[in-house]
Amino acid sequence: MASPIPIPALHATHAGIWVVDGHGEAREATKGETIARAAESPHVLLNAPLLGQRLGYPEISGLDLLELFAFIHPARFAVPTPTGLCRALGLEPPASDVEAARALCAIAQVLLDRLGDPDWPEREGAWTANATLQRLGWGWAGLIGARLERPERGERMLFSRLPQWEEAAERPPPRTITVAEADARQRLTELTGRGAEPREGQRAMAAAVTSVFAPKPTGGGPNMLLAEAGTGIGKTLAYLAPASLWAERAGGTVWVSTFTKALQRQLDAEGARIVADPKERARRIVVRKGRENYLCLLNLEDAMQGAFSGRAAILAQLAGRWAAYSRDGDMVGGDLPGWLPSLFRRAGAAALTDRRGECVYAGCPHYRRCFIERVERAGREADLVIANHALVMVNAARGRPDAPTRILFDEGHHLFDAADSTFAVALGGQEAIEMRRWIVGPEGRARGRRRGLAARLMDVASYDDEGARAMEAAVEAARALPSDGWLQRLAEGAPFGAVEALLAQVRGTVYARARAQEAGYGLETELAEPDGALVEAAAHALAALEALQKPLAALGRRLEAVLEDAPDWLDSAARARVEGAIHGLSWRRETVAAWIALLGRIGGSGDPEFVDWLAIERVEGREYDVAVHRRWLDPTRPLARAVLEPAQGVLVTSATLRGSEDWHTAEARTGALHLPGPVAHFDTPSPFAYPDATEVLIVTDIGRNDLAALAGAYARLIEVAGGGTLGLFTAIQRLKAVHARIADRLARTGLPLFAQHVDPIDAGTLVDMFRDDPHASLLGTDALRDGVDVPGDSLRLVVMERVPWPRPTVLHAARRLAFGGSAYDDRVVKARLAQAFGRLIRRQDDRGVFVILSAAMPSRLLSAFPPGVRISRVPLHVAVERVSERLGSTSVGERVAKPVAELDQPLDLD
Repeated sequence: MASPIPIPALHATHAGIWVVDGHGEAREATKGETIARAAESPHVLLNAPLLGQRLGYPEISGLDLLELFAFIHPARFAVPTPTGLCRALGLEPPASDVEAARALCAIAQVLLDRLGDPDWPEREGAWTANATLQRLGWGWAGLIGARLERPERGERMLFSRLPQWEEAAERPPPRTITVAEADARQRLTELTGRGAEPREGQRAMAAAVTSVFAPKPTGGGPNMLLAEAGTGIGKTLAYLAPASLWAERAGGTVWVSTFTKALQRQLDAEGARIVADPKERARRIVVRKGRENYLCLLNLEDAMQGAFSGRAAILAQLAGRWAAYSRDGDMVGGDLPGWLPSLFRRAGAAALTDRRGECVYAGCPHYRRCFIERVERAGREADLVIANHALVMVNAARGRPDAPTRILFDEGHHLFDAADSTFAVALGGQEAIEMRRWIVGPEGRARGRRRGLAARLMDVASYDDEGARAMEAAVEAARALPSDGWLQRLAEGAPFGAVEALLAQVRGTVYARARAQEAGYGLETELAEPDGALVEAAAHALAALEALQKPLAALGRRLEAVLEDAPDWLDSAARARVEGAIHGLSWRRETVAAWIALLGRIGGSGDPEFVDWLAIERVEGREYDVAVHRRWLDPTRPLARAVLEPAQGVLVTSATLRGSEDWHTAEARTGALHLPGPVAHFDTPSPFAYPDATEVLIVTDIGRNDLAALAGAYARLIEVAGGGTLGLFTAIQRLKAVHARIADRLARTGLPLFAQHVDPIDAGTLVDMFRDDPHASLLGTDALRDGVDVPGDSLRLVVMERVPWPRPTVLHAARRLAFGGSAYDDRVVKARLAQAFGRLIRRQDDRGVFVILSAAMPSRLLSAFPPGVRISRVPLHVAVERVSERLGSTSVGERVAKPVAELDQPLDLD
């Protein structure tokens, strides 16, 4: 290990706290001493927010190794633990917490030594960025400046170093071809490697998927295939084989759509099998996401030039370092480490993306270097576009020119939920205030780059009277929307404007009618039998929105006319601003029209195709929004109409597409039921021997509301398994309570425990940390029930604290009534159980146990598990013994599992 720098260090886990002096001597310390030492002088530490949480002192700061790593190696990922950083830097991982504490300074030394390495690939721009960081007071800047040689010539500015995209002719439509089944099998052999063991299920699926790329028959819907392929079939390569073949021969683009970022990353990695050369692969395989995921260069420029201050300004400089080396500028699941924004808490990461839809498109000075524009253009020329369900649906619904025509939906069991979100409408304070800001611009003391319509379209206002009048009318009408302080005014009974008055009535109605919900959730009530005050308020708000819609429509028409009959004053810059405004106006006009349709329902007859309700959104009892909501009763109807029908070919696949139901259920959940033409089916079971690899245990002696017993059960199961446990909860409050009771105890036995909603780290990074340490365990909620791929010893036990029944919302009640009553609930629960069970066995040699800590597990739901799997109802002590029998003999279990006799002793959980 490298010689450590002579700076003290701090390290804390749930097992204890260690301080290391400047000579490398480590010792345990108390929380009070550690906080005092950190306040007196800067210490090397790792992940300040996490350390502060464990010390009970959130404001702790120092020399954070993760910030240094992000500066030295931007656009590289490392697991944010001492072990993870050691592995990333080629150091021997520490074997204990004491060694981990000592390793911090050695890690810092290795990183600082990279500054003098002539082959350091991320050198360009480092000196300039560090000079700015030193002025901002960044702790590492002095140490870096003493080691970083000043370049002989001035470094190029960041924005001049980024590559420019070029315009290209529109791609011709794909040729009409047929992919032979034999050719698809041959391509599959090439992708898997000739030495790979043939999997008949995978080969059969590759042949079946060729039907998706056949010429579309006259009339009817697309060539559509529903394919259920059990875990381990290798369905990814099974559909990529015919897809890549068709794209090459037809000269067209295939969109592969996922629901989780984990699968998106996996698909991107599989691209190396299709195209070996990295440069050619970057041209032919493109990852695409929504605009809000990408770094906005104009926002970054403003942030780096003074719009950010304090810690946010440091984040902006580190983001600038990353932008110069990023592959595609993706800040959410791309090559920006997920832990970097969390180091700065809420200090500005979201403001670096275009979350408010304020892009000015060609009017931006960085338009030619824009990450978003570059990836959109690359997608038009690519063979494969790896996207997500939401982007595919939005592009199709808005009639975008690059809307896909050949679509492969993986994780197809999520299509219903994705469509439910995409085609939803909500008129709430948060959405309305963003609409006002986009039109009116900054008001009062508001700072930042936000600009209203008048600022964006000064040319039109100055030279076009009709456009100026429409713009003034739109700005004036937008002032009727909620403004800053609206929530406080609602609470005080003093709303301002027609929309705020409506929201005040909504709030009052919800509090009067809603049933108290579990802590952490909001309140809601069905929009039925509204009283006169609510109906009157809705009528006034409707009139206000119509007054806004008319000038927005007039302005849109005028802007289009200006472009068609260009006046003398319309130079290229003005044209770019007008085009950008047209893009933004189209989106806002659609939103306002949806709001008007929603309010038109209040006081009138209901539409049986929709579910409307009123809601107060809360977090831990604190209100943050009030809204009127509308959802489709069956969101697969707009999915079928907007996305499926216009397509040429569609595959929907999943390991649990049908679950334990029939194909009719799968067709209903995917929109296939609403297509005019026939739909093909394919299924192949998993090759895994589930009865030999796993079993299901239903624990019968844990009281429903006994938190102490629940925590004790988790602790005993995790200990006997030696870690490697994924704990799934149906409520955040119970997750937090269990974590608080058992984290310290487990850590003292060498079993780290991470938790979503507790640790200040994004869910994706938590999974990476869990995967990296076979002794670790992870607690989480819905987001970790699906899309988590942790093969091997790192995941060998899944524990669910309750049966995952749907939450009793207004929307769920309506769908339950429409889709079969209790049978609908059963389908939902069985799908959730199947997905949770699917986390356990990811490859042929995996072994594991699935435990449900609830006696209230109906037998009718047990068909969610694979046939032949042993299912037992047992008390906790028997479940502990069974887990020990199955997992205690593994290599990991032998090192850390405790004897069952010791575990049967009562836990001191206080």
